[in-house]
Amino acid sequence: MSDEEANARPTLAELLEREGDAAADYLEGLLDIVDLDGDIDIDVEGNRAMVSVLEANAGDLQHLVGPNGKVLDALQELTRLAATRDTGERSRLMLDVAGYRAGRRAELEKVAEEAVAEAQRTAAPVRLEPMTPFERKIVHDVIAKAGLQSESEGEEPSRRVVVRTA
Repeated sequence: MSDEEANARPTLAELLEREGDAAADYLEGLLDIVDLDGDIDIDVEGNRAMVSVLEANAGDLQHLVGPNGKVLDALQELTRLAATRDTGERSRLMLDVAGYRAGRRAELEKVAEEAVAEAQRTAAPVRLEPMTPFERKIVHDVIAKAGLQSESEGEEPSRRVVVRTA
């Protein structure tokens, strides 16, 4: 590969910016179709594009979240497909609507902290309720930060985190 070809290849930051822009364009079109108002915020966290649709009016976007975030999960997959089509690269972007994922993250961090405390108090494994892969990742991170061990067990959709002291 020549230096010119290497220089023509986009950096990770440029690729994530393109991915976020493609997602924002897709979401703006969707909001127009369903006649909803929302502001779109694009950010990068680690090596992942983060796209948030913020409510202009309280409660307007709850249909895009759905029960237990099921509609949001589907919308995220559609948005990833749109970004992949535009960039030619597999998308790993995270989508949040109306602060649902941010709120869920805070809840899961609390659940993980309580599990850590229980495992330390009892020295017995603590099995949590089944969670999505994204939710389990949040819990695993909190447990690792506390210096304990965790693993996932079971099969989807009943896969859960188990917390252990050693």
